[in-house]
Amino acid sequence: MSKEKMGILSYDRKAELIAFDETKTGVKGLVDAGITEVPRIFLLPSPENLNSDQELSLPTIDLKGIHEDPIRRKQAMEEVKDALGSWGFFQMVNHGIPVDMLEEMKKGVLAFFEQDSEVRKQWYTRDRSANRVVYNSNFDLYSAPVANWRDSVMCTVYPNPPQPEELPSPCRDIFLEYSQQVMKLGCSILELMSESLGLPPNHFFDMGCAEEIQVTGHYYPPCPQPELTIGTTEHSDAGFITILQQDLVGGLKIFYQNQWTDVRPIPGALVVNAVTNDKFVSARHKVMANKVGPRISVASFFLANLKPEALKVFEPIKELLSEDEPAKYRSTTAKGFLDYFYSKGLDKTPALLHFKN
Repeated sequence: MSKEKMGILSYDRKAELIAFDETKTGVKGLVDAGITEVPRIFLLPSPENLNSDQELSLPTIDLKGIHEDPIRRKQAMEEVKDALGSWGFFQMVNHGIPVDMLEEMKKGVLAFFEQDSEVRKQWYTRDRSANRVVYNSNFDLYSAPVANWRDSVMCTVYPNPPQPEELPSPCRDIFLEYSQQVMKLGCSILELMSESLGLPPNHFFDMGCAEEIQVTGHYYPPCPQPELTIGTTEHSDAGFITILQQDLVGGLKIFYQNQWTDVRPIPGALVVNAVTNDKFVSARHKVMANKVGPRISVASFFLANLKPEALKVFEPIKELLSEDEPAKYRSTTAKGFLDYFYSKGLDKTPALLHFKN
């Protein structure tokens, strides 16, 4: 028997996942240790498609004046409708969050991950209910087919914001400031989305689309063999909307018109994606691993109440349904959807398909 076949037979993936997890230092710990080859738990079964359409560009929407000028608001509303109806994503500028605050937020996430590993370990957990702050590598480490080249730190900031002492010191002040700003911006986006569909401005908010808000900082270390792994596996987000801040390293790709398209970073811009009864596209996206790094991104997820006792049922919006446009998804609770999303892991299959009629 060849050495290669013997190696495959002797590969205990579960044991290697546990060994990696128990270090509590994530992918950054591997890089700090000086590895030159990607460990097997991160290896893709086949090389990722690196080709991108260089001609296409994600729509960029200017939000300046939308709260003062009705004409600007209507224009932005139509642009949101077009972008989410075709791409499922858009970038936005003049969104109201100061550029220096965006930069400080990225610096705060970077500072968290670049703490001494013994300090960082204190925040490491897989129990999302145990701490206000959850730091780990790959939320779906034991369920996804391939581990991603990424570490994350997450905190639920609404409806019960953390006390300052509950947050890591490197990002404590900016985390609270940023989360307040992103909540305000998210509500404005939900209003534009509601109006673009001919619904009252507060419709999505009243539905419960912002009952819980999670802010997650992602850290993508430089990878010695980026062609063999992935930063974040192809997926569709689980929240109603996601507001994403990315640095200038790049790597985010969206699947549009049957091909992958780069989301080119624009300084000071934020990226939005959303989901409805297919009125808006729930776009597939992924993040490539890169020899350059670290890459920092900050994702703010607008969710329904995820507490076990919150049994509110979510279903396609009745006002948008007709004989010609029937419900494409069956009803579910937010917790039921998120439980399925987390148990399935990122495996290229959208969680929404599980609930399709």
